[in-house]
Amino acid sequence: MTVRSLAFNVVFYLWTLATFVVTLPVLLAGPYPLAQATLRLWAKSVTWLLRTLGGVRVEVRGGENIPLGPGLVAPKHQCMFDIFGTMGLLPAGCYVLRKELTRIPIFGWWAWKGRMIVIDREGLAPALRRMLRDARERLAEAPRQIVIFPEGTRRKPGHAGDYLPGVAALYRDIGLPCTPVALNSGVHWQKGGLVLRPGTIVFEFLPPIPPGLKRDQFMQALESRLDAAANALLAEGI
Repeated sequence: MTVRSLAFNVVFYLWTLATFVVTLPVLLAGPYPLAQATLRLWAKSVTWLLRTLGGVRVEVRGGENIPLGPGLVAPKHQCMFDIFGTMGLLPAGCYVLRKELTRIPIFGWWAWKGRMIVIDREGLAPALRRMLRDARERLAEAPRQIVIFPEGTRRKPGHAGDYLPGVAALYRDIGLPCTPVALNSGVHWQKGGLVLRPGTIVFEFLPPIPPGLKRDQFMQALESRLDAAANALLAEGI
């Protein structure tokens, strides 16, 4: 597995660099729909590489719950593959990202091109207002799915994190159903992807939480559903 992990990482970074070079015209001057399609295609190719070289399959459950139009999506967060995996599954994912991530070469440039929502977690109330404004603008531009990791940062599998208020603010402000996504990715993609463990990463799209709930009701529903479903995936041991 050490050899397979090494092979995956080498090919992953080389493939990402090669894709960047080939699609540079799209990054510099391509329209948003083409940029979105390019990001999805790259994300799907990473999933293929993960299975072929790393011995890690990806399974999707609850596909009928994937929003095809505007919506709010709230996945658990255990590793960076959570971004790539859901990016290949959602029609037009628009991710809420930390400002620090946009400083990563290639990834950060495509985040700007893909019209992602960039936040400064130290910005407090002004940053929250800017996030809400940007989300409304993205939804006005195209029927996108706003994706926010409610725990804010990666957590080890089985460790419940603190659910931050940003997801509740988005839920209230944009008035759309919220689709929770349980997963077990951290079991198989460890230490930033340097160490892989064979098996199956599951993305389970749970039934959407309807709009209009009070903040406490929404947060309780989101936390209980996500934690219960994620723990059930861990119990399967796949």
